[in-house]
Amino acid sequence: MAGFEPRVLGRTGLQVGPLGVAPSYGAPAEAFEAAFERGCNYFYWGARRTEAMARAIRNLCGRGLRSELVVVVQSYARSGALMELLFKRGLARLGLDSADVLLLGWHGKPPSARLLDRALSMKQRGLFRFLGLSGHHRPLFARLARDGVYDLFHVRYNAAHRGAEAEVFAPLEGDSRPGLVAFTATRWRRLLDPRKMPSGEPPLSAADCYRFVLSHPMVDVCMTGPRNTAQMHEALKALELGPLGPDELERIRRIGGHVHGRTDWRP
Repeated sequence: MAGFEPRVLGRTGLQVGPLGVAPSYGAPAEAFEAAFERGCNYFYWGARRTEAMARAIRNLCGRGLRSELVVVVQSYARSGALMELLFKRGLARLGLDSADVLLLGWHGKPPSARLLDRALSMKQRGLFRFLGLSGHHRPLFARLARDGVYDLFHVRYNAAHRGAEAEVFAPLEGDSRPGLVAFTATRWRRLLDPRKMPSGEPPLSAADCYRFVLSHPMVDVCMTGPRNTAQMHEALKALELGPLGPDELERIRRIGGHVHGRTDWRP
């Protein structure tokens, strides 16, 4: 079976590797650079801005590879002025003049007009190219997509939380849709826990979880946040194995429903 190939991040036109990398759990710079060599170019610098990822980005840019990177800087700030200040500090730490994406983090309702106006001003001034938003309130994404302001969304999606299939993916189908990035593929590692499996069922691997997410045609990027180089290599196995077959897909959906706590699971 063919592995996962690079794809286009929705209407941004950016070519991205299927796995995006996040630094939150402590992987070293070498792990991120190894992932880049395997085609993982979506670098998310968000909740925890570690020196390891900053060093990896600086190293790759120092090799003349900036144009091949997609650098995402997230902000949880609710003040426009604070958002811009922290964003610029982040760029300075990376040694960059601009990012590819500003991601407005963890919004359950539309960002305030002041915050959005400041973000659009920053975009106009060339501080970033594309505006994204992350959150857990799924109906918000389809609503915001109609405005055409946001270029991509970060959405929770895994085998136990499949509501995005009906509430996000289906409404956004189309040629000019926003890019879609999935996070929490392992459901905070609960899908890997033998104690949470159905009786007699072996646990999923991290690669199984990433393959499940990436097998959905609406997902452009699946995030991974490894703790170390070994976990990064485990995640990278998903790229070689490629999309799930029907039997594998059914098994993982069954396990996801059990982990969710409902045998009659629905999105």
